[in-house]
Amino acid sequence: MPVESPRTPPSVLLLRPVDAPTPRELENLALPIEYAGALEQVVVSPYRPRLAPGVRWLPSDPLTPNRKVGHLLYALETLPTEGRVVLSVDADVAVTGALVEGLVAPLVRGAALSTAAPTLVDVRDGAGRAMAGLLRYTHHSFLALHAMSAGAKAVCGKALGLSPEAMESLKSLSDHIGEDLELSKRLHARGLDVALSDAPAVVPLGDIGAWEVPLSRFTRWMRVLASHRPALYPTVPLLFTPTVPLVLLAALLGSPVLSLAVVSLVGVRSLLALRLAVLGAPRAANVRDASLGHALTDWLLGEMLLLTAFVISLGRQGMVTWRGRTYALLPGGRMVRVSPELTGGPG
Repeated sequence: MPVESPRTPPSVLLLRPVDAPTPRELENLALPIEYAGALEQVVVSPYRPRLAPGVRWLPSDPLTPNRKVGHLLYALETLPTEGRVVLSVDADVAVTGALVEGLVAPLVRGAALSTAAPTLVDVRDGAGRAMAGLLRYTHHSFLALHAMSAGAKAVCGKALGLSPEAMESLKSLSDHIGEDLELSKRLHARGLDVALSDAPAVVPLGDIGAWEVPLSRFTRWMRVLASHRPALYPTVPLLFTPTVPLVLLAALLGSPVLSLAVVSLVGVRSLLALRLAVLGAPRAANVRDASLGHALTDWLLGEMLLLTAFVISLGRQGMVTWRGRTYALLPGGRMVRVSPELTGGPG
């Protein structure tokens, strides 16, 4: 851990693993980060992207199934980490000084891993509103998941603070999907703490376009969940998406008691959405965020998105297509590539 005095902000190594950054991600990588301590930001990617002054590039083209973990492991082997706090933040996150401080502080206090709740902003279409509704205003919000987790804490890999113990555990996860879940599980099994940052990880969305984008992403996530948390996966409709099934059931049965219960559920869910909207609101003044009114409607869009993804995920249990390749999923999210002859896909 950092060697400076506790009153001195720790030095930070900020890793940004990415393969082919989009124009929006390039904008994120160019944002200035107001942090009082020393901070080195390093983009780890196969090709040198257009970078702002002061941002370093480390060429990396790993052969591991999980290329993000491969990028991180190469960076950790190549760059000096002694005396610095190591952070890993995806390129689709607009990093702020508050996020850096929020990820660093738990590590300084002794946590093995820190994470931040993804907060989707600059939402411009229906698909984006459904994604933001799910990740910000429902039980699937990482603010809610972190509070509800009885065992290993819910972790979002978009923004992580890595202790030496976490970096060591990461070495065996280069063939895993959902490495953030498995990392949290392994650290928890060793009695180590996983902490949530006070500041969110702000993710500007812009135009999403086709609904296929969020559907494919969350369908894959459902299959990954089944691999990591097989007991939790069947409860998704009950715990995370109960509203639409209960509304349909109440309409089918015509029961006044059930209808009243559903109305009460919708009221409670709306209040929860408003509370989560306030708790997860980004602090930066230049962030284009949705109004509180969106929370009252978009939580239902989010539930519908997750329920649809869950139903689709039932079709190919134990299989996932990621970055153009098909893998069989073993317990804990370990990936084994399926032969092209079996999938009909490219070699």
